[in-house]
Amino acid sequence: MDTYMDSGKRSGSFKRKLLFWLGVLVVVGAILGYVGWTKFFREEPQPDWVTSSADMRFKYGSIGAEHDAGIPYWIFYVLPRMFPEKLPGPGGYASLGVPWEQGQELPVGFTKKTIGFPRVANTCAVCHTATYRASPDDTPVFIAAGNGHTTNVEAFFRYLVDCAKDPRFNADNLMTEINLVTKLSWFDSLSYRFLIIPMTKKALLAREAQFKWVYRTDFPDWGRGRDDAMNLTKYFMIKVPMDDTFGPTDMPSIWNLQKYKPEKNMRMNWAGDSHDPRSVIIDSALGLLGAPPHDKREFLAQVDWLYDYLTKKPAPKYPFAIDKAKAAAGEVVYDKTCASCHASDRTGTRIPLAEVGTEKDRLDSWNKQAAIEANRIVTAMGIERPGLMEEDLNGYDVPFLDGIWLRAPYLHNGSVPTMRDMLTPPEQRTKVFWRGYDVYDQANVGFVTQGAEAERVGTKHDTAQRGGRNMGHVFGTNLSAEDKESLIEYLKTL
Repeated sequence: MDTYMDSGKRSGSFKRKLLFWLGVLVVVGAILGYVGWTKFFREEPQPDWVTSSADMRFKYGSIGAEHDAGIPYWIFYVLPRMFPEKLPGPGGYASLGVPWEQGQELPVGFTKKTIGFPRVANTCAVCHTATYRASPDDTPVFIAAGNGHTTNVEAFFRYLVDCAKDPRFNADNLMTEINLVTKLSWFDSLSYRFLIIPMTKKALLAREAQFKWVYRTDFPDWGRGRDDAMNLTKYFMIKVPMDDTFGPTDMPSIWNLQKYKPEKNMRMNWAGDSHDPRSVIIDSALGLLGAPPHDKREFLAQVDWLYDYLTKKPAPKYPFAIDKAKAAAGEVVYDKTCASCHASDRTGTRIPLAEVGTEKDRLDSWNKQAAIEANRIVTAMGIERPGLMEEDLNGYDVPFLDGIWLRAPYLHNGSVPTMRDMLTPPEQRTKVFWRGYDVYDQANVGFVTQGAEAERVGTKHDTAQRGGRNMGHVFGTNLSAEDKESLIEYLKTL
């Protein structure tokens, strides 16, 4: 009996100990889980100033790209300190031409959001914010939803990859730089050293294969204010093998999207390859995310907000003096020369390449099969949209001219620096100019593209190079000098 009782006591004691340690494990596991969730996954709202106005939200509001495409804030912060030689010039990220408002921690189009730890990502505003100055001494004026004519997107892509490829991109060196500018907690320091830095390096190196074509020496640089959008879609979303197409285009303005009427056969993008504005917003946002949305419902809510904002956002008015009498005479010239395309049933629809005569490289970079595959991938994400046109391309959209004064350089590939050049026969147009300087040229309607400061700030555009030729669009080039002057004055009013 005593042996039996002793055995029962030992059994009961063992069970109590087992339950105790199981309880300890559960508590420890819960604590570790909470800490892990808090330090790596808990999403915190952005500060109130980000949503203080619609323009501020467009410029700095997150669309969810921080989850998969975000860069840890402190790594992003110290990269220019560690690798200044890999940037286009002095000044850190500002050398990339990104619009940067006074007093802001990050450039326009760069968001900061805490998901466990602070991360930096991009929004549509990085490519769709324009700036201008009346003179070199003026403070820039920022136009949300404008054409991002100063931003060097290709250089930014290359910079991140080039930094990650450098042997100096390691935990010891990065932590040394980070510790010079902030004091992380012991937990955050360990997280950066053993998890965040190695994972960031791995993620950036994985982009090298996707960005392989931007390193091709047989392709000229895109230059400020341009991107090879359809090839980006092919290599990022569809993941097709690299081909020999090269079709960089100007960053378009995206204000006043309500003017596009799909029911009237109007299409979006330079080559009319998308059905409607909402589809374009979805596809562009997915490109920024670099992965399926973390939360599809939240993602589509952001898309709906962007669609509403960009639909109602008006084109900016010309900010300088206009000769009203000359503009009135120019309206008559416009009605005779330009309105049949730019203020008619043709506006927003595709004009055949044979008729407009411009460079076809952008058309070659996309095709029916690519559109079919891109639509399939987005549908598989559970996202419904009219999508991309499942057809081969044969021309370019006739653009609306609202806010045309700010949308230089002109033509789909940005090969014509000013409106005055647009009214000049192609063989007489400027052959070499510098893109990305934001001092405005009121006389010629465009930006200053020549001179020491334009060369220092901008990127060289040579119209003899592939993807940048200035052929075609001879409409209006045979007008008299007087009519051209009047027409240019009128175009400032649109």
